Amino acid sequence: MANPGMEELIPIVNQLQDAFTSLGMTAPIDLPQIAVVGGQSAGKSSVLENAVGRDFLPRGSGIVTRRPLILQLINAKAEWAEFLHQKGKKFTDFSEVRKEIEVETDRLTGKNKGISAVPINLRVYSPHVLNLTLVDLPGLTKVPVGDQPQDIEFQIKDMLMQFITRENTLILAVTPANSDLANSDALKLAKEVDPSGIRTIGVLTKLDLMDEGTDARNILENKLYPLRRGYVGVVNRSQKDIDGRKDIKAAMAAERKFFLSHAAYRHMADRLGTPYLQKVLNQTLTNHIRDTLPSLRAKLQAEVLAMEKEVEEYKRFRPDDPARKTKALLTLVQGYSADFDRRIQGGGSDKVNTTELSGGAKINRIFHERFPFELHKIETDEKEMRRQITYAIKNQLGVRVGLFTPDMAFEVIVKEQIDKLLQPAIKCVDMVTAELGAVIQKCAEGMSKYPLLREETERILTAHLREQEQRCKEHIKLMVHIELAYMNTNHPDFIGFDKASKGEKRSNRGATNQVIRKGWLGMPVSLIKGSSREYWFILTTDSISWYKDEEEKEQKFTLRTDEMRVRDVEASRFSIGKKHVFALYYTNSKHIFKDKDQLELIAQSEEDEENWKASLLRAGVYPTQEAKEESDEPDPEMSIDPQLERQVETIRALVDSYISIVSKNIRDLVPKTIMYMIVNEMKEYLSTDMLPMIYAAGDQNQLMEESQEAAQRREEMIRMYHACRSALELISTVSTRTVHTPLPPPVQGDESDAPPPKPRHAPSNPPPPTRPARPGLRPPPVESLRSQPARPEIPRRPSDRSRPAPPPPRPTIPQRPH
Repeated sequence: MANPGMEELIPIVNQLQDAFTSLGMTAPIDLPQIAVVGGQSAGKSSVLENAVGRDFLPRGSGIVTRRPLILQLINAKAEWAEFLHQKGKKFTDFSEVRKEIEVETDRLTGKNKGISAVPINLRVYSPHVLNLTLVDLPGLTKVPVGDQPQDIEFQIKDMLMQFITRENTLILAVTPANSDLANSDALKLAKEVDPSGIRTIGVLTKLDLMDEGTDARNILENKLYPLRRGYVGVVNRSQKDIDGRKDIKAAMAAERKFFLSHAAYRHMADRLGTPYLQKVLNQTLTNHIRDTLPSLRAKLQAEVLAMEKEVEEYKRFRPDDPARKTKALLTLVQGYSADFDRRIQGGGSDKVNTTELSGGAKINRIFHERFPFELHKIETDEKEMRRQITYAIKNQLGVRVGLFTPDMAFEVIVKEQIDKLLQPAIKCVDMVTAELGAVIQKCAEGMSKYPLLREETERILTAHLREQEQRCKEHIKLMVHIELAYMNTNHPDFIGFDKASKGEKRSNRGATNQVIRKGWLGMPVSLIKGSSREYWFILTTDSISWYKDEEEKEQKFTLRTDEMRVRDVEASRFSIGKKHVFALYYTNSKHIFKDKDQLELIAQSEEDEENWKASLLRAGVYPTQEAKEESDEPDPEMSIDPQLERQVETIRALVDSYISIVSKNIRDLVPKTIMYMIVNEMKEYLSTDMLPMIYAAGDQNQLMEESQEAAQRREEMIRMYHACRSALELISTVSTRTVHTPLPPPVQGDESDAPPPKPRHAPSNPPPPTRPARPGLRPPPVESLRSQPARPEIPRRPSDRSRPAPPPPRPTIPQRPH
């Protein structure tokens, strides 16, 4: 007989299941339910149809159940069905229910046997059912058909595991009786997740299809392959009965007649059949819910407390209140401005991104790594530079023979090199603008509740960002033109003619050794097999070292960065596939590591490779420019005049010194200009001009219209809150009003998983202390102790640790005469 208290709780659990599913979120509490598991064509669908008393599940050959079906049976006076995805529509014709299941299955999986883990929620109201929550899962299969992937067996098993591994899920293991029970996939899966058998109920189908002269009596009596909760045998309709549209009531009457007339099952007919299975499932589920009440109550209370504040705000919520809309608009714009500032400036917050760089951190990397790297990439090839200087000197002298180095050649070459600095500066602006655009979209996610406001905010800020971008680019162009306007050869850092003619150069290295970068890089181990080994690298301003791991305890080697260069290496040379390889080498042709002329390093990605090259550039390790293919024949226009060569070398040194000064200025001023004209301007615009621009954009009431999803979420949140509150109120009374059936004892083979048995008739109070036993003392007669109900049936003397007590006399056992 069903538990009256629990009959009220199961529908509340069903409401919670629907509420969480409607919100598109996983239930934070593990709701009790029964999962139906079995092999393909084991009879799972027939068992469910018999429990409902209606034909409503798809039929056919092969895999039919291709999506989990959460079936909620609710006892009611009338009979109808309702789908969660078509809430409010009542299905009284159960053939329409079957069609809707097929259509909804094909919508996600296609019509060619595909599968999906997204469940279908179906609720059936009927006076012929007991309150139950069943989950019909796809049958286990091994051979893919149609559009099914090759790993269909593992996909279905993973889907089943998602349901049956939950501690609050009972497992209904369905196995056909006309197959070997030792090979049952359902029992094997149940044993994996429930080794003690506390959550497993066995169901034997197709008892009427067993070979003549055989029966399943030993299995149903739990003697063969025993389960802790035992087995229930059922007889489903055959395919001939289904094709002939045999009524389920008539089929259940035939099932009853089969068990009463069969000699092997007649004595246990009251414990077999679909009606008895319904009672067992209802009783087991209600008892299972009762056992989980303490944890369920605690989790529900936590959920109610978490939702209480938000629900109170929803209750006072009036969508058309102008004051509310104005307050919400101010709050959202202020929150947006604070979020934007936090992402750019950083600072302490519990919302720090721990997966990737973004906002201000990425802009900082652009300024100090990517921009200097782009500046260095535009340097001209040395031989090409000398060629240009030679042409400039000759063209300036014309037909004259020059006695002195012409200064105009220096100015022409310098202006040409300064003009090339504009492209990386503009690219730096583009990279910062792209990152700010990403920050604008990321901050706008807080306005997702009001889509029109979010769209208008992004439009206003993006337009202002593009305007500031153009102003910044014009200013940087002006900056480069200013550098081109006048060559300041009196700059204190300029090398000067005298030092240039003597071949002196300034050192750019700093006095302190600072860490620039740390990270993992690979080193090729075998050029043939393509294997590599990862090391932890540390780059400083003076050296590069690598260690065994990031603890930095076991150092492998250290290289000085003086006269070191970096160049690209083709990954195909090392048979390591699509990896990103670069190499370090010394310009003086000495070995860099052991007997190697270059040290190949493998980065994890293209971005990682670019970042390492940028960091090496900060350490003074410059990339090698690709040499152009040239003919071995000398250029007839080029002269080998020693005086001309000295002039070329002097101008080359002067150009290198002056470009170094200009590059330093550009490297310093471009980030400052971007920060002033774009980043800081955007922050200022957000705090002062953003709100007036939104008010000027149009009707604020229209901008503050909620999205349909937000309104639906508010309704679902309130419904879930009331469902949790109702469940808590019922839980407080259920435990005292229900009749609990104790858990069956462990069967043979499960004793190791069960707790040790407690002694029967254990005394409530500890026995009084007794004196140690004396040797030779006979035990008291049994008759004198039978009048004491609080003592064990077989008395035992307290043991003496210093002297063992004699064992009690053994009962007389009659012996067979010899």
